[in-house]
Amino acid sequence: MKRLRRLVIGVAVSVALVAGLFGSLDRLYPMAPIPAVSTVVLAEDGTPLRAFPGANHQWRYPVTLEQVSPTYLELLLAYEDRWFYQHPGVNPLALLRAGWQNLRSERVLSGGSTLTMQVSRLLYPHARSYLGKLSQILRALQLEWHYSKAEILSIYLNIASFGGTLSGVQAASYYYFDKPALQMSDAEAALLAVLPQRPSDYRPDRHPQRARQARDKVLQRMQSLGLWSLQRINDARQEPVSTFAQGMPNVAPLLARRLYQDCTDCRTINTTLDYDLQIQLERLVDQYTESLSEEHSVAVMVMRNRDGAVRSYIGSADFWSQKRAGQVDIIQAVRSPGSTLKPFLYGFALDEGLIHSHSLLIDAPRFKSQYRPQNFSGFFNGPVTATSALQRSLNVPAVQLIEHFGADRFVTRLQNGGLKTFGPGSAKPNTSVILGGIGVQLESLLGIYSALARDGKAISPRFQTDSPKQERYLMSSGAAWIIRDMLAQHPYRRIGQHTRKEWDLAWKTGTSYGYREAWAMGVSPDWSIGVWVGRPDGSASPGRYGRVTAAPLLFRVHAALPSSEAEHPQQPESVSRQTICWPAGTQHTRRENTAPNCLKRYDAWLLNDTAPATLPETSELTLQKQVNQIWLDPVSGKRAEPACLPGHTLEPALIALWPEAVDPWLPRHWQNQHRLPPLDARCQRSSGAAEAPLHITSWPTDALLQLPGAHRTEALDIMLNAEGGSGYRDWYLNGGYIGRSQNGLPYQLTQAGRYQISVVDQQGNMDRVDIRVLP
Repeated sequence: MKRLRRLVIGVAVSVALVAGLFGSLDRLYPMAPIPAVSTVVLAEDGTPLRAFPGANHQWRYPVTLEQVSPTYLELLLAYEDRWFYQHPGVNPLALLRAGWQNLRSERVLSGGSTLTMQVSRLLYPHARSYLGKLSQILRALQLEWHYSKAEILSIYLNIASFGGTLSGVQAASYYYFDKPALQMSDAEAALLAVLPQRPSDYRPDRHPQRARQARDKVLQRMQSLGLWSLQRINDARQEPVSTFAQGMPNVAPLLARRLYQDCTDCRTINTTLDYDLQIQLERLVDQYTESLSEEHSVAVMVMRNRDGAVRSYIGSADFWSQKRAGQVDIIQAVRSPGSTLKPFLYGFALDEGLIHSHSLLIDAPRFKSQYRPQNFSGFFNGPVTATSALQRSLNVPAVQLIEHFGADRFVTRLQNGGLKTFGPGSAKPNTSVILGGIGVQLESLLGIYSALARDGKAISPRFQTDSPKQERYLMSSGAAWIIRDMLAQHPYRRIGQHTRKEWDLAWKTGTSYGYREAWAMGVSPDWSIGVWVGRPDGSASPGRYGRVTAAPLLFRVHAALPSSEAEHPQQPESVSRQTICWPAGTQHTRRENTAPNCLKRYDAWLLNDTAPATLPETSELTLQKQVNQIWLDPVSGKRAEPACLPGHTLEPALIALWPEAVDPWLPRHWQNQHRLPPLDARCQRSSGAAEAPLHITSWPTDALLQLPGAHRTEALDIMLNAEGGSGYRDWYLNGGYIGRSQNGLPYQLTQAGRYQISVVDQQGNMDRVDIRVLP
């Protein structure tokens, strides 16, 4: 008993000494940190989009045991370390066997290393010597002391070398096979199980024959151990050694860089992108840019309406192109939106009760205003419906509308709805904001466009799966539905009239001042799409504007998206279809629209059964009324006043007049001066002689002129004459002021084309003609 007690004490003391020695060594030689893995940005399905290298520029995609094929783990353990889960980090039998083999052959044939020892060598590189092997053994024991078997195996899967700068089985699987480690075939798993033994010699992209021999050696081991059937092994051997090595992934590189810069310590960044859709649209953009100059770039963003998830993010046309400034992310760049904000002005005006879908808006030169914008075409159309003005993106009606609504209120409403605005136009908004006098970002603009398909609630774009939904009220559901209906027009009307497929994309284009930006924004029940085309340096691109440059790409992107899953937004109860009359703009059943005042009828969308009267030209106080009460002599039918015909019984009548500015665009019998009954002669004497109407006499409208000279290159001298009216006359060419005269004004036309010539007298009376100059 004494001897047994001494033996137990001796063993305990020895163990304590060994433990103390091991603990002291552990403190003197602490564990090295596990090498950092790459930061990998993933699509929604887990496919890598882009990776950012870790330490020593190694590509290490983070991976867990659950993310690796069980077949690979089975092959790895069978070939490298069958007793991994039984030994304490070192397998004495394997070391003795390796030592005997090396002595017999008088060279190193085997190291007898366990997987834990291989991890030790990766963390603590050493020379191939007995001292180095001792250090490896001690470090392996240290690893087993600190980590569980699962953790050690996980470290190996993440840092094992697979050739070049590839570390870890996940990076190797994507690099060589273009698939995650979870989806490897038997043959692929066998190759990657052996590749770390000689990563340079067994690389399948450089040495396919050696790789095949090494792979088959692993498969032979599975046969000799009786772990796999002969049929399974033969099937794996039949698979050729082929790789898809094309370098590290670089899909959606600008979004990946953006998210990585926000979280450089993250191991994985999970995005909302649809990998297949992103690849498809990147190829589509590549094809589209072939029609552009080398200095042009393109940006495309696609967002799912129901949750704001961004499914495709293309921030530039070519990430690697210096000429296209491909590393400039246009989606985040601050740019002028051109006319893309107009739908929201019309929506706010609907909510405010200023207009309905077919309100009469004025598209005519703004002679009485300091701000005088022109339309993109350079021409004016007179009276236009709100729908037509929005669809055709007419500038003058939009300016008329924002003057009534207020530029400050307009920008504030947009900001409250989630739009980020920049620049002086944001700090001190003025009328020009509706034509692009403000700075915005594509992603923020896309967010408010989604409100047109989301009952008036905008949603901010979400780039990561764990980002919360952020919704904001922008306009009523009724206004959003009407605006979407106004914009959902087939781009090729003749084709749209003959197709049975319903066009579900509401779209709007925009061109910033000087042709710097070409925009096309689209909204369908499922998707919101934003497209930008231009030069990243902000220089002009003459001839490239939204409708011809950006819209075709928008339609291609729309066609590439998955079929709609959502139903078309249902017409809200607040929206009704009613007949309205021009020029008053109100329901045809109202008293002021009885014959002959209902000159033009439209079936209009009304919000809350409200049909606002036609807006005056400006928001300032005006003396002209659209609906006027006049007095008629029942005997003569002429207009009179009770003051000039005392004692006569006069009958009251209502007459709806057009806004003065649109008078020259109306048929002559519709013009206000011809619609009013003639004034009784007795009243004319009391009020003075009536003025003759102002009338351009140089040519009739639609006259054809021709440039003189043999080569039609000489200037055409013309004389601008008008009769009637009073006082001086101001002349305008396509809305631009060209001079003042008492009688005629000489002028020269130097280029062929269409021209609108307008004249305004001192009292504000106006006339206009359209002419065409032939080359």
